[in-house]
Amino acid sequence: MLTLWEKILFTLALLATAYATWKAIVRLIRIIGRGQGKPDWALARKRLGEALLKTITLRPTWKMRPIPTIFHAMVAWGFMYYVVINLGDVLEGYLPNFRFLGTGTIGNLYRLGGDLLSVSVLIGMSALLLRRFVFKDRALGTRENVLLNPKARKGINRDSLIVGLFILFHVGSRFLGQTFAIAQEGADPYQPFATAVASLWAGLSPTALTVAHHLAFWTALGLIMLFIPYFPYSKHIHLFFVPFNFMLKPERRSPGELAPLDFEDESIEQFGATRLEDLQWYQLMDAYACIMCFRCQEACPAYNTGKVLSPAALEINKRYFFNYEGDRLANGEETSQTLTEFVIPEEAVWACTSCGACVEVCPVGNEPMRDIMDIRRSLVLMENTFPKQWETAFRGMERTMNPWNVPSSERMKWAEGLKVPTVEENPNPDVLWWVGCAPATDSRAQKVARAFAKVLNAAGVNYAVLGEQEACCGDSARRAGNEYLFFEMASANVEMLNEVNPRRIVTTCPHGFHTLKNEYPQFGGNYDVVHHSQFVEELLKEGKIKIDKEGLEKITFHDPCYLGRHNGEYDAPRFVLEQVGADLVEMEHTRNKSFCCGAGGAQIWKEEEGDQRINLTRFAEAQETGAETVAVACPFCMIMLNDASKAAGEGAPAVKDIVEILAEHLVED
Repeated sequence: MLTLWEKILFTLALLATAYATWKAIVRLIRIIGRGQGKPDWALARKRLGEALLKTITLRPTWKMRPIPTIFHAMVAWGFMYYVVINLGDVLEGYLPNFRFLGTGTIGNLYRLGGDLLSVSVLIGMSALLLRRFVFKDRALGTRENVLLNPKARKGINRDSLIVGLFILFHVGSRFLGQTFAIAQEGADPYQPFATAVASLWAGLSPTALTVAHHLAFWTALGLIMLFIPYFPYSKHIHLFFVPFNFMLKPERRSPGELAPLDFEDESIEQFGATRLEDLQWYQLMDAYACIMCFRCQEACPAYNTGKVLSPAALEINKRYFFNYEGDRLANGEETSQTLTEFVIPEEAVWACTSCGACVEVCPVGNEPMRDIMDIRRSLVLMENTFPKQWETAFRGMERTMNPWNVPSSERMKWAEGLKVPTVEENPNPDVLWWVGCAPATDSRAQKVARAFAKVLNAAGVNYAVLGEQEACCGDSARRAGNEYLFFEMASANVEMLNEVNPRRIVTTCPHGFHTLKNEYPQFGGNYDVVHHSQFVEELLKEGKIKIDKEGLEKITFHDPCYLGRHNGEYDAPRFVLEQVGADLVEMEHTRNKSFCCGAGGAQIWKEEEGDQRINLTRFAEAQETGAETVAVACPFCMIMLNDASKAAGEGAPAVKDIVEILAEHLVED
């Protein structure tokens, strides 16, 4: 129970804290409000339960780093509980003879929870501080060649130390306060740890215990009042923004679905993002939600092969820029620097494979990949800046409607000698096969198309292809940032497909699958689209394909990013391989943790920078499994890993598409 003067002093301190915190929150809201678009609060109502579940269970953090995550959970759960504890302590301090939640079962459980979680926080926080400052875990930083705000390189550790010590002293003081109270009032079986420590104070007088208890109260709650105004400026503001991130991110068909640009609106002067205020509001909020854990960097194939791209540095640079230029944003002024000057250098912008690993692994729902795609759009559309090697691919898509620069008259050469009907020959097919540019034009990928045709014919599928009408889906143009070229290609393809009016579309390429399924609806093209692995799985389950299991081999499967992470399909390709009796072994990075082949994000059309090639790194991982064959389900992956197999030399595993493997096991009637 506080004295009258303590109550007055505490009330004044509380009012000062509230005022300082309110000013900081208003600043945050104004900064985020400078981003494009507005939140859809209907999503928050719909997702509230799921967002709370994710936040309370810390579910997304368990994807990697299990031991640090355990310590983090010990701190986070205890800190959540301390919201209730601090409220209870204030009420007990103000109200005479008041026991928060009473002395019955609920009160007993409340005190037990406080005792156990206090110790949990102290152990967890101590372990995390040791990890950062004593053992100096290299995963908590980035290479010197990565653009990271100089203030961040020191500031992250300083911030972590401040917050870590605050938590230790806040929780530790409150815990000690309970031990002093128990020493006065007698043992409490529902506070076993505090009771054990209380025995140390047996020789203190009642006056000394009272003073110590009051001192502990003021230390614990005084630290809270000092910390809260600092809180919005520290990285730990993520505690507040994480639930909003989960609740308010726009709904998408896929993590990789990009929003269209309106080229018909002549009032629009900016396409893509040149400055911070050109990003969407939720992309600004990402910076505040970021916990600076570097998990996205750890998963990034570009960073892991020596490129200067770090998705973590991108978010951290945004956050630190807010610290010293947030007032300009909050006041409606233009920021003083472009994104490529302080957030991410151009070289890093062009290095992204758009694989989605950073989005998949982020424990707070951040999407650095989307920032990069928007910056690419600005560089290409506003400044006509892009890697020179992309000129050939762009020119091919503009002139011959495919990045390989192969004329449409040669689009069906791959099918010579096979029975592959076109829509002119079979205008009412059950399935329209979107062959894709690589299977139609690349010599190695053509073998995949021929194998799939063999499978379809063996299964008696009523299908047709577009033939010379088929053009590139535009994936490479969109991921490269050339949104206007994609707009033209997608519009033309949708117009053509709507005339054909397919019942169902099957694609041999995950990039085409993703684009037709998730992005063509933006242009009025709504189709039932499946990937060839999913379609073959159906045929096998329906018994339409007869296979043998002779010549079994040890196979490892490489998950394509645009089939797996972007569209959630991991099982269909494995089912196909299991049906032919393959001895399936998994790589270290598999399923949603798969390592990119290096072709996505239009990387297939340019040379890589960095210390290593992504495809060679991935192929080396496949070799470590001891597999005889690396199975793929994407023509881009086929090309990249086949090149890696050649580079590995004699004895290296062969690279085959799953339908090639299936075709080898077909039993002809």
